[in-house]
Amino acid sequence: MPMPLPTFDDVLAAAARIAPHAHATPVLRSRALDALAGCELHFKAEPLQRSGAFKFRGACNAVWALDDARAARGVVTHSSGNHGAALALAAQTRGIACHVVVPEGANAAKRANIERYGAQLHTCAPTIDAREAAAARVQADTGATLIHPYTHPHVIAGQGTAALELLNAQGPLDTLVAPVGGGGLLSGTAIAAAATAPACRVVGAEPEGAADTANSLAAGERRIDFVPDTVCDGLRGTLGEPNFALLRAHGVEVLTVSDADTLAAMRLLWQCLKLLVEPSSAIALAAILQQRDRFAGQRVGVLLSGGNVDLAALPWERAA
Repeated sequence: MPMPLPTFDDVLAAAARIAPHAHATPVLRSRALDALAGCELHFKAEPLQRSGAFKFRGACNAVWALDDARAARGVVTHSSGNHGAALALAAQTRGIACHVVVPEGANAAKRANIERYGAQLHTCAPTIDAREAAAARVQADTGATLIHPYTHPHVIAGQGTAALELLNAQGPLDTLVAPVGGGGLLSGTAIAAAATAPACRVVGAEPEGAADTANSLAAGERRIDFVPDTVCDGLRGTLGEPNFALLRAHGVEVLTVSDADTLAAMRLLWQCLKLLVEPSSAIALAAILQQRDRFAGQRVGVLLSGGNVDLAALPWERAA
């Protein structure tokens, strides 16, 4: 049976559940970036979240929502990096086992984070089918609870707490912009915005080389048969079914962005905010700079999703 879609009550419950464990991250401003964008930007700095990304919110909510009997059997997931590290850390806060299936070739810094937080790693081929099959095998062998990176309702609700904090601190905002891969952050953001700021538009930023969300929303059905080709390693996942339903229900718009524009925005954020962000995070600013007319004169919230960068292999050095 499919799990019910999360509601705003679930986001509020998540906020209370994770409060003892998660950081209420700051909101950063930059006059230089405002001038470049032609609007007033409010950056939610989730690279400063525990584990270095917003993913800790959803993982923490899911782990602490388990009853004691299920928690004792541990948790399992598949992840290219940030969710795996977040789940490992969340499991550590509860003192339970965590298994993470990691695709070959995953970002080295993110893999190191997973190991540092004590998870048991399982490597698989770099495809979604291989990841899901490996996670199912681990689940069958261990009895652990599967915490999917973006379709689990407690994960979606937990991710919505970032937008909730931003709106409570800086509202009213005209628009919220967030990256989209599997859709956990963007769908959670849409739930939070609809309840607390119904006039606020929610916009997703997606790589041109992994534009399944934009294509699915345009077609009115999930279109996920594609091979991702993007520097945004955290946005290569396919759009989840509940995430698609939530994005459609809330009328979310998605803009696609080139990797070149994303890397340019990443450098700007490093230079102007003095904040370490990864490409999957910088894409939100890139979308705004790419289509300045859509955001001109507005108060815009920007969810900077994470900052787990492999400093030994910076993306613009590879591009050069």
